[in-house]
Formats: sequence, structure tokens, C-alpha cells
Amino acid sequence: MPKPCLIVSTCGTSLLTNNADSGLPALLTRFANRSKPEDVPTEPRQRIQQHLDARREEFTQETDLQRLMELSAELNGLIRFYGGNLSAARDQHVLLATDTWLGESTARIVADALERHGHLVEVKRVRDLRTDDPASFRWAMSDLVAWCAETLKGYRDAGHRVVFNLTGGFKSVQGFMQALGMIYADESVYVFERTEQLLRLPRLPVQLDSKAILRRHLAVFRRIAASLLVREAEVAGVPESLVNTLDGQAVFSPWGELVWQEAYRAVYSAELLEPITPKLALGPRFQQTLDGLTPDRLRHINEHLDQLARRLEDGKTYNPRSLDFKPLQGTGHKGSTHECDAWADEDAKRLFGHFEGGRYIIDRLDKGLH
Repeated sequence: MPKPCLIVSTCGTSLLTNNADSGLPALLTRFANRSKPEDVPTEPRQRIQQHLDARREEFTQETDLQRLMELSAELNGLIRFYGGNLSAARDQHVLLATDTWLGESTARIVADALERHGHLVEVKRVRDLRTDDPASFRWAMSDLVAWCAETLKGYRDAGHRVVFNLTGGFKSVQGFMQALGMIYADESVYVFERTEQLLRLPRLPVQLDSKAILRRHLAVFRRIAASLLVREAEVAGVPESLVNTLDGQAVFSPWGELVWQEAYRAVYSAELLEPITPKLALGPRFQQTLDGLTPDRLRHINEHLDQLARRLEDGKTYNPRSLDFKPLQGTGHKGSTHECDAWADEDAKRLFGHFEGGRYIIDRLDKGLH
């Protein structure tokens, strides 16, 4: 039995512009990056909405798959992937839409067509994904990397075949997703220009040595991931492809985000890491209280030390529930004055510490007191 597929499709607006009445393509292009209908003046908004409604109704009534392929680049790729029979399988789909009114509306029309043929569909409106703002586009690509790392691995581990359908969508997004497909997809598919053939590109047998890259720049990457200040001068030795600067502060580029998402769990599980701020220090006997910890628990310790570093640098404004940093009540705490979560599931443990000489010292890992 073939594996079930998770198919990720990039979506554009060709569904609206193909065979549109005179003047509509220019109107659609003009307002392509507006976030919501209210951002478009009344008269053009009404005309666009009428076109959306008509195209949605056309897709609802259309039973000729050839006609759907002519109207929608996304469906063109998918119908060819299924050998001309959209009902040949019942797969899961994620449609990646721009962060715009027209982008999401178009993706939902495609979703309706797939659902009528028995597929499960999620429309994912990618935050900040728009084609008129390079800075927003970079943020969106970083978010896509994080989503791929967090979501697609789970599907593959569960036995799904991950396919990227890159026939539709904007060329800038297609190019980036093609590169991601080398790492996260089992294959990427396109309809080759000016032909009716489906081009299938299998996953390349390449390995990105993310762990080695991360270890070389670990302190900088950890601070960026923790949303702590990293000045432009501090990343002078980091490859330009991995970081961007915004108002003088370093942030991950999409490729930097990919390296981080691919490697940090393994690096954080291997050993206790030094704090990423001078405001935090490890006490002389803290290491002893970690004896016998599994790699997964050690990762939790390192993650919470990074959260604690942000708490100490940002002040009282940062204290998520997963950290829960607070003063201890009463007496008899072996010199500790504060505590925070180490992990909260199963045998929940806390990190205990105290302030000394302008720093917070981690004393020990121990059971919670409540």
C-alpha cells in the first residue's frame, strides 16, 4: 500500500487572473498585497469581490478537471500528480497563501475543490508573506523554515510522504521552497513551462551539517533565538547568509533559522551549556545535581537557562508560564531565594538559585516545593 501523502502547495493568484475580464488583471495586481478587503477602496473592492464570488461559483460547478487545470496552476500540478484523477487518493494538503486578502481567498477556492474530492485541506496564511516588502518577505521565509522543521518531520515520522507542489505561487516563494524541499520534502513537483508534463524532483542525498555550523557560532545563535540583543558587530564572523541586521541588531536569516531549527535540539541535548548572559552563572555544585539526566531533560535545562537569561536582561517584563521565575516563600531553602521551572511534565523539577554580586547564581536542580 502506498504511503499517504502530505502535499504542501505554494499558492498565488493565477486562479483569479486567468481568463479574467479586461481590466481585472491590472486591478488584481494593484491590490494584490492588501491585507484585508477594507484596505481596498469601495469601488475596486466591490468589483474584485464580485469576481471572487463568480470564480468561486465557477469552481463549485465545474466538473471538467481539464478546465480546472487551465484556471488554476495549483490544481494543474495536483491533478497531474494524481494522474488525472483527483479522487485517486485521500491525502492531506497544506496550501501556503500570502498574508493578503486575495492570497487567502484564492487558496480557499483551491481548498474547496480538493475537499469536494475527499482530501483534507488546511489553508496556511503565512504571516508577513507579501511580495512588495523585502523585509517582510525575509521574516515570512524564516517562519516557513520554523514551520517546516516543527511540522513536516512529524508527518514523515508518522509514515507520510511529504511532497512540495510548486506549480503555483510566486517565483520568489517557489525558489525558496525548492531549496527547502531538498531537506524537508521527499520530492518536489512542477508542471514544466510550456509543456503538459509533470516534473518530479526527488529529495537530493545531501546533508547540511547544521550542528557543526551551530557549534561554531553557538553563543550568537543562542542569543538571537532567545530574542536577546546582538549587535551587528558581534556577528562579523558569522556567514552573511545566516544572519540579517535590522536597525543595527542581528536576526536570523531564513537559512540561519533553518540551521537553528535543524540542530539546536541535538546540541542542547549533548551537554550543559554556559549561560548566554553575564548576569547568570552556574553555581559550583549545580553540575552535580544533573547527574543521570537523560539528553531530553538536559535539553530542557539549557532551554530554561536561555529563558532565564532573557528574564534577567529584559527585567520583569519577560516571565512566560514555561519559566515561572519567582521568589521562594518561607525559610530553609539551602541559601536559594528564587526558583523557576526546569520541566513541568512527569517528575516536575525546578531550578533554584540566588542573587549575588549583581548576578543570579543557579544553585541546584531539585523537586518543586509545592
